[in-house]
Amino acid sequence: MSNEIHLTTNPQLRQRPGYSKPFIMVWSLVLLFGVIMSGCQKDNSTSTLPTPAMSSNVRAFNHDIDPPPVNLGTAGEFTILTETGISTTGVTSITGNIGVSPIAATAITGFGLIMNTNGQSSHTPIVTGSVYAANYAAPTPSKMTTAINDMRTAFTAANGRTFPAPIVQEYAGNISGRTLPPGLYKWGTGVLISNAGVTLSGQADDVWVFQIAQNLTVNNGAIIHLTGGAQAKNIFWVVTGKATLGTTVNFSGIILSKTLISLNTGATVTGGLFAQTAVTLIANTVKP
Repeated sequence: MSNEIHLTTNPQLRQRPGYSKPFIMVWSLVLLFGVIMSGCQKDNSTSTLPTPAMSSNVRAFNHDIDPPPVNLGTAGEFTILTETGISTTGVTSITGNIGVSPIAATAITGFGLIMNTNGQSSHTPIVTGSVYAANYAAPTPSKMTTAINDMRTAFTAANGRTFPAPIVQEYAGNISGRTLPPGLYKWGTGVLISNAGVTLSGQADDVWVFQIAQNLTVNNGAIIHLTGGAQAKNIFWVVTGKATLGTTVNFSGIILSKTLISLNTGATVTGGLFAQTAVTLIANTVKP
């Protein structure tokens, strides 16, 4: 009886009914092994998860590697620069310098030019800046030759860009109502912007270059919307054909045209107009 009393009162030897000590130890080891294996499988599964695929509707741009703006050289000292003439009718307002070369000042019409006393430039109430021509007094002829050469170089360089990889024939040349991120765009055709306009969305240092093999046509009332900090000085419309802006168009960017740039009544440009032929204006506002 004393042995029975010892077994029932000694807590160190008391066991739970139905379980032996060896069974408990084995079961504990099994549970521990299961926990370890579960953790390993979780680590493996999370480390091999596939990267979600980017939607084909979203273009990826690395804003840490931005291409530089097109270098205009000394042509950048002008708001309007042409080789064969600048004409205006109506009440036009231009901020910045304008100039022509190799043609003479007689090809600048409708401005009411007043020659400055040094003979190197002229002025007019509708231009906040100076007017230059190839036949003005030295050193203006040399200055104008350099500016025209820089304009031509800028056109060739911009039209020959291949970085970043060009986006070719986007929307088949009709970008009306679209939103375009920064980049290099290339068309073998013309480009149309209807009165729905177009939005250029990017940061302040982002650059757009539009290589257009034929004409740029911007319909009446169209607006080039800039969002996210995009700046007109970093937008380059490189047009091998002619660029035509309709009435009351609100245009942003620098046009480098191999032929004519024509603005219709009331069109406004923030940027610059650089033509290897002429620029025609009708009661327009042009500012950098």
